[in-house]
Amino acid sequence: MTTTPIADTTRRHDFVLLFDVTDGNPNGDPDAGNLPRVDPETMQGLVTDVAIKRKVRDYIALAHDKEKQASYKIYVENGVALNAQHQRAYTDLGIKSTGAKQLKGDIDRARSWMCQNFFDIRMFGAVMTTGVNCGQVRGPLQLTFARSITPIVPLDLSITRIAVTKIEDAQVAVAESGETTGKQTEMGRKALVPYGLYRAHGFFNPHFARQTGATSEDLALFWKALEMMWDLDRSASRGMMACRGLYIFSHTSSLGDAPAHKLFDRVVVEKRADVVAPRSFRDYTVSVNAAEMPEQVTLTRLVEG
Repeated sequence: MTTTPIADTTRRHDFVLLFDVTDGNPNGDPDAGNLPRVDPETMQGLVTDVAIKRKVRDYIALAHDKEKQASYKIYVENGVALNAQHQRAYTDLGIKSTGAKQLKGDIDRARSWMCQNFFDIRMFGAVMTTGVNCGQVRGPLQLTFARSITPIVPLDLSITRIAVTKIEDAQVAVAESGETTGKQTEMGRKALVPYGLYRAHGFFNPHFARQTGATSEDLALFWKALEMMWDLDRSASRGMMACRGLYIFSHTSSLGDAPAHKLFDRVVVEKRADVVAPRSFRDYTVSVNAAEMPEQVTLTRLVEG
């Protein structure tokens, strides 16, 4: 079977992901009142790798019927306990959980079952030693935090609504003095970034892919998710988010043919000189230096602009 370079799981892949947000909160910080995450020294915006992986998981869950296509279950799901997911492996394999006394052979079988059935374990890995022990898996795909190209301005805006929450608060009474009690509106807060262009880096290790059983279809689906998942994650709080660039450097060797950081340096994103406050992707320039690329490395510009 012929496989395109970017779907070849025997190669090492390094990639640059660009995405932007307009009038939305790409990744709120619960320790800061859900304000957009920032580097306090540079005021560059941050989006965690966990937030990006969540979007990938949600896309995969919608793109594949998890019950009919067993190998595309999602391990980290909202409202599902992890130990319950582990128990599925034990039940299907007919293994009884004995906690800390679990036999290594049982754990190895359970770990293999989890890799075969859960997409996000095959690709991202997981620690499954809690309670019902399914071992640990180091996934072939790793992502960095995303960082905005230039500083962002996190805004915390006041909002109101005309519907109050409690029945008793909605009851308006007029005192003899003419003063009224009760509420007619309630206040709230909404955090957002007027505009931010973010850059993240990622890595695919074929050696770990062999251990987890990751396939070419898995890898092709991951690239598709990075491009399309933003349209399935729309909400009022997210604002307008979109993938603006996906540049994949595919090596011939499984060990790699060039250092990742040198390949990443070839993708340069800069704010236009005449722009004071960026408010759109057009306020930046993206240039890719493909000259004198190592012969063993193939550059695929999967998304541009």
